[in-house]
Amino acid sequence: MKLSVIMPVYNERRTIEQILSMVRAVPIEKEIIVVDGDSTDGTREILKQQEKFEDTKVIYEHCRKGRGYAQKEGIKAATGDIIIFQDADLELDPTQYPELLKPIMEGKAQVVFGSRFLQGKPQMTFLQYWGNRVINIMVNLLYGVHLTDVETCYQVFPRQAIQNITIQSNRFAFTVELTVKLIKKGLTILEIPIRYKPRSRKEGKKLYWGDGFASLYTLVKYRFFK
Repeated sequence: MKLSVIMPVYNERRTIEQILSMVRAVPIEKEIIVVDGDSTDGTREILKQQEKFEDTKVIYEHCRKGRGYAQKEGIKAATGDIIIFQDADLELDPTQYPELLKPIMEGKAQVVFGSRFLQGKPQMTFLQYWGNRVINIMVNLLYGVHLTDVETCYQVFPRQAIQNITIQSNRFAFTVELTVKLIKKGLTILEIPIRYKPRSRKEGKKLYWGDGFASLYTLVKYRFFK
């Protein structure tokens, strides 16, 4: 099976070359689709060189529209059998791709999420940790599932699984909206543990408290009104 790695990027000059090198090193047939959200720190200049690699396609946005929008653009361009999202910040380890793909390829799962919480409490700030906990509790209560990491970057699924799914969110709530729509479609989600090395806001972390409220609104909207 061919893997489509979709990588939303915005101002990741420090890490973009390293993460692309790490993804390329994974011994799986793949394409890498980078969607740059109008970076201004030199990332685009680096990507101009990186797109010379045969396995890499870069989509350049003319204005920043959000991480979720970039993910949707990546999905449209994907040609692989299976899709995975990869952030460019080195928080997650691409060498775990084979573990994430295995349950789908063996027919043991329809969708796989990489969970940061299955091996204990991850290194997070107080607000980040409890923000994640609240979102997970709400998803489990509202949708009758038992997930531990709804807001994980590592969401893995066959491309055909979302052919009839339309995602409205353009920012970080994309991840939650995709999750609940996969659930409502009747697809089972298997979680496996992943390694996680968080970066700080000084290192470029872009998650904001407002994203948590947007995610909660999304959960309620698609449970009761959509």
